Amino acid sequence: MTKTMNDAARHSCKLIESALGQSGAFHRIERGLYVVRQGSAYVTIEVISGKKGQVIVRFVASLAQGVRLTRELATELLTMNALLRFGAFGYVPAGRAVTLSHSILGGLTLDAPEIVATLRDIALIADEYDDRIVAQGGGMRMQDMLEDEALANITRSLEDRKAVPN
Repeated sequence: MTKTMNDAARHSCKLIESALGQSGAFHRIERGLYVVRQGSAYVTIEVISGKKGQVIVRFVASLAQGVRLTRELATELLTMNALLRFGAFGYVPAGRAVTLSHSILGGLTLDAPEIVATLRDIALIADEYDDRIVAQGGGMRMQDMLEDEALANITRSLEDRKAVPN
């Protein structure tokens, strides 16, 4: 999926790749879509071209999936939203997922310290709260889901090898 990008979006992508590209935790999925791992959290960074040359850089951490959104958990997440410096917790009914997201303006005014500060804050909060959310609402952290999927792939691969005669 190749995105159509304006000059401001291309500038934002170049800056993100320059600011984060040396980190082993940084992975470019495609131009304008990146993933960074911090502890048990995975943060997706997406560069979105808007109207009239505007650009949004969206940071989203998927904390847990399969969560039971109780009244108590919803109240705690909303209370945290009021206290956070920036960013907000969200709930996605499809998959019963809890997310943490924040968007900043991209383009020529965007700078590397702003990218790093936003990523750091979102990743650290996500890494801290994914365990709390699972403890309170059940489900699985994203890291656990990815590890389970990787283990299942390895198991399938080994089973496939056994099925092939030498």
